[in-house]
Amino acid sequence: KYGAQVAAALAKIHAFDIQRIAPLHGCLLEGNEVTEALRLYDIWSRYEVETDGVLVAHASIYGNTAAVAHRIAEQLRTKGVEVKEIDLCRSDMSEAVSQAFRFGKMVLCAASYDGGVFPPMHEFLYKLGIKGYQSRRVGIVENGTWAPTAGKTICSMLQQMKNIDIISPILTIRSAWKEDYQQDLEMLVEGVMREKCM
Repeated sequence: KYGAQVAAALAKIHAFDIQRIAPLHGCLLEGNEVTEALRLYDIWSRYEVETDGVLVAHASIYGNTAAVAHRIAEQLRTKGVEVKEIDLCRSDMSEAVSQAFRFGKMVLCAASYDGGVFPPMHEFLYKLGIKGYQSRRVGIVENGTWAPTAGKTICSMLQQMKNIDIISPILTIRSAWKEDYQQDLEMLVEGVMREKCM
């Protein structure tokens, strides 16, 4: 969250020959660990991409949304893209947040729930927002049988963040995967892979 402050601190310490970092919170760093820590903090402080690839994060009630997320991940992998999948219902939320910052692109797949989005996805987006998530491209898949609402809620939360490029259109699934959705899925995958949205 404090990228500007971290960048200012890093600018001041580059004049020093740092041999050891002994943080109040965390492990003692020495040798090459110091160099790597400073390199990573420089990237993170500027909200830049650490790893070229895509995070596919899903929040599925009955497994149908997760199945679509797996399908998207596999399609990206066949195109040579590094993909990390996160099940927001079962994974540690801090791991999910760190992976979102690691990659420059993300696909969010969520079930609709009580006129909004399934709570694990809501929590994930809330935590990204308070951590200053920014400057990323995001594709959205919503699932809902009679009234899909997840996409609208996800978009609303992402629009509160800085420089988020939301890929259009949102892929809407009605309950479970049907082959009729394949063309829209391919369009979403192509949108994720483009450098800039048209």
